[in-house]
Amino acid sequence: MTPEALLDGIVHGGGAVQRRAMAKAITLLESTRQDHRAQGDALLTQLLPHTGQAFRLGISGVPGVGKSTFIEALGLYLIGQGLRVAVLAVDPSSSVSGGSILGDKTRMEHLSMHERAYIRPSPSSGTLGGVAEKTRESMLVCEAAGYDVVIVETVGVGQSETAVANMTDMFVLLQLPNAGDDLQAIKKGVMEIADLVVINKADIDKAAATRAEAQIASSLRLLSQHGNPEHAHHDQTQWHPKVVQISALLGQGVDAFWAAVQQYRQLQTANGRLAARREKQALSWMWERIEAGLKQAFRQHPQVQHLLPLLQQDVAAGRIAPSTAARNLLSAQYGQALSAIN
Repeated sequence: MTPEALLDGIVHGGGAVQRRAMAKAITLLESTRQDHRAQGDALLTQLLPHTGQAFRLGISGVPGVGKSTFIEALGLYLIGQGLRVAVLAVDPSSSVSGGSILGDKTRMEHLSMHERAYIRPSPSSGTLGGVAEKTRESMLVCEAAGYDVVIVETVGVGQSETAVANMTDMFVLLQLPNAGDDLQAIKKGVMEIADLVVINKADIDKAAATRAEAQIASSLRLLSQHGNPEHAHHDQTQWHPKVVQISALLGQGVDAFWAAVQQYRQLQTANGRLAARREKQALSWMWERIEAGLKQAFRQHPQVQHLLPLLQQDVAAGRIAPSTAARNLLSAQYGQALSAIN
């Protein structure tokens, strides 16, 4: 299908027609072929006027915390409120085989069958930060299709997955009761950028869940004083991270969670921080693609392709330092320009 046909199917299509167009568009955007990249760029440009109305929600947490169960409970709740929900689930790719299970639709059995929901699993393909390389582009496709809430589920390492916070309106961190003490909570790299912390499986041990809520709330207050300035408690015009308890399996607390999300959205829209966050994310996205393009151009440079196998052998054998080999390869591509910079 041409970019124009895909655009028409995404924006004006419905039911199976729209889903098919969305799937083909995301596949096109994820392709590494040069002709597909050009078509994908043309499609994104045409999609942009139809985007920006959805609320972008990023969700992270350690494996076993219940992300998929929580997302399904939340999705069904939002559909019950009359909203359309899109889920971009990122699955880890094997460092050995390169494969990915992509089993999130299986976990979200009821949500995946609903006509007002769209679930798209994608492999991380080695991309750091817990998201896939083209997650941002996929979000725009879902927004153009008219979905009200776009949820990005990360691969689930829990401490390094900060990339999702740089592409969503709100970053939610799922925690377990008895997951560690106050110090452990502070140590988590994602804690200081979390907008909302959810303690899932609170029904299993209510005392532990209450204790965890108090510990995490204390950690968030400490981090707000010395960490993320956007979460400073002395400024009452902005959002202060909260902690809520839920049981996704039983569907308890989902309404309170969504009420907190709505409060966040209203406050951050009123003070202008939501718009500023999106502007910053757009620029970050641009530089990310520049870096990816430079890396690809570097690997495709004829002199680099000639020298790379030889220098790799020298580095592996200990005949040349890795930093020296890197500089030689960069000089092979950029020549005098690199020397002038240094």
